[in-house]
Amino acid sequence: MVDDIDDLLDECETKFCDSSGRTPQKSSSKTGSNSRKKSRNEGTSRSSQTRNKEQDELYDMIKECMDDGPEIPEQIVEEPGICTFLPTWRGVKESDLIWDGDLKPLKSLHTSKHNDPSSSRKRCAKVFLGGSKFPKGLCCGSEERACDRLRCTSCDFNVVILNDYEWQVDCDYLFFRNNIPDFEKLKSKLTRKRGCCAYACQCSWRSITRLTELWSSDPQLKWVCGKHS
Repeated sequence: MVDDIDDLLDECETKFCDSSGRTPQKSSSKTGSNSRKKSRNEGTSRSSQTRNKEQDELYDMIKECMDDGPEIPEQIVEEPGICTFLPTWRGVKESDLIWDGDLKPLKSLHTSKHNDPSSSRKRCAKVFLGGSKFPKGLCCGSEERACDRLRCTSCDFNVVILNDYEWQVDCDYLFFRNNIPDFEKLKSKLTRKRGCCAYACQCSWRSITRLTELWSSDPQLKWVCGKHS
């Protein structure tokens, strides 16, 4: 647009100046116009060179920072079904995403079942108490077993299970509160009885002979399955 204004000024000077002074004025106008154009071009060239130099310096600084930073693995490998990606310093592109198998939530990228010990542990489908003659372990529904990984949610303590023993009738809360789980101290209140099991935590105790479901037979007990490995 500046060039158009210069040309318009030259045309006005040529039109309204007298014939005797037309030639030198036009020549002078053209010379000034050319000088202004040359100055603008030089300024534009210098500005462009300065910007290019600044961009090159900025790129070199970023590259230097990336070289000095921690090494980024070329590829993150997770279990099948996990979203993994190839990281770059410019960011992660959509084309870098790799889906293995079925889609799963992205939070699985940071939590692998193979690295989580609790993922392989299971709870009993039903919680049973039983005497010493009944099998003990994980109750999966097809086979009823007495749970041997009981934990009390009231006192937050593991339940002690003693085969072929029963508790004496004079047991009280303070006795278990002070002596669980020391067997040497507990045996003062134990009586030998074949086929019976003595259960106790720091706040509750039971002597069990038959296989009974925990919550249906004794809802006051706060015992739950503490998971089986």
